[in-house]
Amino acid sequence: MMSIRKRSWTTAKGEEKTAWVVDYVDSAGVRRLKTFTKKKEADAFSATAKVEVREGVHVAESASATVRAAGGFWIASAEAAGLERSTVDQYTQHLELHIAPLMGDTLLSKVTVPVVRSFEDRLRDEGRSPAMVRKVLVSLGSLLADAQERGLVARNAVREKSRARQKGKDRRQERRQTGRLKVGVDIPTRDEIKAIVGALEGRWRPLLLTAIFAGLRASELRGLRWTDVDLDGRELRVHQRADRYNAVGRPKSEAGERTVPLPPMVVNTLREWKLVCPKGDLGLVFPNGVGNVESLGNIINRGLVPAQIRAGVATATGEIDAEGNPVMAARYTGMHSLRHFYASWCINRPTDGGLGLPPKVVQERLGHASIVMTMDVYGHIFPRGDDADEMAAAEKSLLA
Repeated sequence: MMSIRKRSWTTAKGEEKTAWVVDYVDSAGVRRLKTFTKKKEADAFSATAKVEVREGVHVAESASATVRAAGGFWIASAEAAGLERSTVDQYTQHLELHIAPLMGDTLLSKVTVPVVRSFEDRLRDEGRSPAMVRKVLVSLGSLLADAQERGLVARNAVREKSRARQKGKDRRQERRQTGRLKVGVDIPTRDEIKAIVGALEGRWRPLLLTAIFAGLRASELRGLRWTDVDLDGRELRVHQRADRYNAVGRPKSEAGERTVPLPPMVVNTLREWKLVCPKGDLGLVFPNGVGNVESLGNIINRGLVPAQIRAGVATATGEIDAEGNPVMAARYTGMHSLRHFYASWCINRPTDGGLGLPPKVVQERLGHASIVMTMDVYGHIFPRGDDADEMAAAEKSLLA
């Protein structure tokens, strides 16, 4: 039952006041009164509330919580669900540094699509990068989803906004701003990889060779066990990973668990490495000196970067060292560049030194959750099959 009535009264100063009251019973059977200064506002609320009550999703403003309070519940839920420490820390940072300062006091019932769009604009205007804006919006959507399950809010404005823009011009613009991965900028070239492979030495050689020719994520390399490496069968299985806090656990998604074939050079290198690999309770393939999980910083700063500098895959910083030599900086600063190379190696034609694998196989090798992810990141690398020489050869074969 829902009604709208006009209410009039006289203030202590003798002034006549008028308001419009929506009188209704919410989804929980509680009687609610909401006052508006204009009848059209009361009519609009009544129409929306009537549908929400009927669908069982209505949350009265007085029963709503602030975004900051809901954020506390959200973090507690993440911890109780056993999410990785790095994930919970990221959620906490997004809440404390971005969400709470800009909209922490906003009632969840007031978080509409226009409010979310305004929040997005403020994040961008205050200097957050496009990547950070996207991540924070994902976290806000997760926060609202948790609040929905708790009955604190009726709708998830972030999800509604995302659906509305999924195929729109804004989505296309975001993809343009993100940019495509470029060979020689994000992906090492074939000649650079040859030089790097030739410069690998010591305990970093087997690790970096596996990264280059198996495409594992850094976390997967750090968590790889000897029991998951089949040297006779020339393959390895990804069953676990090590997060930034060196905690070992399962891959983040089901697709992350996969089997990856190994080329002969990697197999032979791993055979030699197994004889001298530090032993530990975890049975890791690439542990630190005492058999525990190796830190990502060591892999990059002691392995990847020096190998590039020795290989000449570096640029001058403009500085001079104590001996008068130019200081060089590695061209690729993250392990993901090697994963990008592996993807391109899988994709490129055999005539170009690649494997020429179809997209679905590339997805499986990389452990992507969906083919959409693979094509979004690497789709532009796949051969089109319609250049002049290939078309001429196809025509000749067809008409022969």
